[in-house]
Amino acid sequence: MTTIGWQEWGVLPELHIHPIHMKVDTGAKTSCLHAFKLEPFERDNKEWLRIYMHPEQDSLREQICEAPVFDKREVTDSGGHTETRYVIRTRLQLGTFDELVELTLTNRDTMKFRMLLGRQAMRGHFIVDPQASHLLGEQP
Repeated sequence: MTTIGWQEWGVLPELHIHPIHMKVDTGAKTSCLHAFKLEPFERDNKEWLRIYMHPEQDSLREQICEAPVFDKREVTDSGGHTETRYVIRTRLQLGTFDELVELTLTNRDTMKFRMLLGRQAMRGHFIVDPQASHLLGEQP
């Protein structure tokens, strides 16, 4: 298994997000991606989402991505608030890791990181060193 720090840089190539700064969160079951606006639409008789996001911390630069809806789930955040979130599946590249991960979508404008990497994505692939940062490299 690969050792990662409490924060890392990754890429979501199918969403054209290069790079994204993520917090490695062993307290979160599912990974989470920032989206300040979601527009559901239909494509080929399937439900899709147009995802509006700010991919960089401390920036209001907008990026629009599209992805098919994988699921909708009740998610309880660290403050104990429960909300229904859309879930998408997309590729995550993190060091030599390049696999599909599930991401819930919610507004993280007030949070420092635009993405959380949760336990489901890490399981069997990574060990976390909570004292280290960017063990897989600095910002590309």
